Amino acid sequence: MYRSDRLSLVVSLLLGIGLMAYVVWTQRPAPSESVVAAAAATAPAPPPVGDVPPAPEAPPLDEARAAELRAAADAAPGDAQARVDVGNLYFDSHLFEEAIPWFEEALILDPTLIDVSTDLGVAFFYIDDTPRALAQFDSSLEIDPTHAQTILNIGIVRAFGAQDLDGAFEAWEEVQRVAPGSAEAMAAADAIARLSAAH
Repeated sequence: MYRSDRLSLVVSLLLGIGLMAYVVWTQRPAPSESVVAAAAATAPAPPPVGDVPPAPEAPPLDEARAAELRAAADAAPGDAQARVDVGNLYFDSHLFEEAIPWFEEALILDPTLIDVSTDLGVAFFYIDDTPRALAQFDSSLEIDPTHAQTILNIGIVRAFGAQDLDGAFEAWEEVQRVAPGSAEAMAAADAIARLSAAH
């Protein structure tokens, strides 16, 4: 089963991370309506298009846990989840280059892992490889063309990685169409409003 313990999009925003971070850090539990309202009132302004802000602050890598998970993955060469677990540990510590091969191995074993595919795209983005990020998101959409978290990420990578604001708005409008009322749709609407005001 894929993790559900990551911070919510809007909670990341409340921590002062900003628009970019709360959009790309996905697969998080949905916040309450009061948290959403508070986030909208206190959110920082987005950075200019083309400036990629840092990812949310990460915990240091637990080296012992990493070694344990790698050993488990090595002992089970056909286990996709074992590779996801290693990749997640590196990803959550913002060691994106280390996370990438584990996610790629997991997807070779199970190409239907859409959340892993989307996180792989985010990892590519954070190592400054926008084309691979967008290509990976396309792969995610082949699994589920209405996956709101993927489409949300496409918008932010288009805006901040490809400097394609029109493409970003198109993606965010699609999020609102496929997942109305969701946390992703709210984030997309906020992204459109903030970047429209900034530009």
